[in-house]
Amino acid sequence: MSDQKKPPLIWLNVFIFSFSMLLAVVAVPLYGWFEGYGIEHWLWLLATFSFCNLSITAGYHRLWSHKAYEAHPVLRFIFALGGAFALQNSALHWSSDHRVHHRHVDDNDKDPYSAKRGFWYSHIGWMLRHYNVAVYSDYSNCRDLQKDKIVMWQHKYYVPLALLMNLGVPVALGVIYGDVIGMVLVVGALRLVLNHHTTFFINSLAHIWGSQPYTDKNTARDNGLLAVLTFGEGYHNYHHIFENDYRNGIQWWQYDPTKWLIKSCAWLGLTSKLRVCPEERIEKAKAKMLLQRANNHVMTLPNCAQIKQNLQDEYDAFIAQMTELYAVKKKMLEVKKKALAEQYDLFELQKQYQELKSRVKEQRRHWQAMAIQYAPST
Repeated sequence: MSDQKKPPLIWLNVFIFSFSMLLAVVAVPLYGWFEGYGIEHWLWLLATFSFCNLSITAGYHRLWSHKAYEAHPVLRFIFALGGAFALQNSALHWSSDHRVHHRHVDDNDKDPYSAKRGFWYSHIGWMLRHYNVAVYSDYSNCRDLQKDKIVMWQHKYYVPLALLMNLGVPVALGVIYGDVIGMVLVVGALRLVLNHHTTFFINSLAHIWGSQPYTDKNTARDNGLLAVLTFGEGYHNYHHIFENDYRNGIQWWQYDPTKWLIKSCAWLGLTSKLRVCPEERIEKAKAKMLLQRANNHVMTLPNCAQIKQNLQDEYDAFIAQMTELYAVKKKMLEVKKKALAEQYDLFELQKQYQELKSRVKEQRRHWQAMAIQYAPST
């Protein structure tokens, strides 16, 4: 697209992104050199940076965009304030864009921040020009959110709330600690730049850098390093295939503080109905992807047909046993929950489940050993 055909610039966004970056990379170091910062500046930077990003990841993203769980009005109110502080538009507008992104991911004509249009465009370029002016006020895909009074209150008063949070909080901290300029620079400008670009990494780097263990139907990637920078959102390949799961990092050891926050709030009664993708679907997606990679990488071998058949047989055996395993597990849980079976029936089911679990474990080992032999690591 030539410069003449590009939509007009959104000068307010250009100013916000440019001016905040200028303050962060020039004014913050200079002020620190001449005046110095105290430990309170860095502690409040960490606190406000975390508050803003978690309001986006737990609030805007997993709660409002994907309805991955339900939240108490108090928590929704806190997320609404944090979202305004993060200066990423209202929750209604953000969620509408994001739902379009998931529905039309990588479609350059429909995905508002398609990664296939390049890193710069998906990271920040899509917000600098009127690329999506035709749908700016179309919230028809968020009728559910329009019933949320807190979402609509924040949407209506977004501008004053954004000004209050982005100017009021740093100035108030500056008055408390006797350094208004320092707090405005660190908690205002530097925090805002960090919030913006770590969040934007989800739209850009998380579609470029990492592995695809669950699907290659889109550009989304899993990346543990990005998960650290984005408060758990770096497991993006998983998220794009199982978008309604409240978790992104599904393993206990995967860094996902957003997941931990949501789960902790459940213990306090602030969140409920946490949605989790069934283990069977996750296992099958991984196995299918591994089979696909293995098949792709044996195409040039002389005995390609036989290897592919062996891979398919091993895959089919694994899927069959896994399906049986989860069917028994489901039945066992139903028996426990309803307490309808006698103790003997429950014991037999548990015994059958443990036997199948061992067999699936062995079958998984055989399957993965064979598939990985032909599929290079990603």
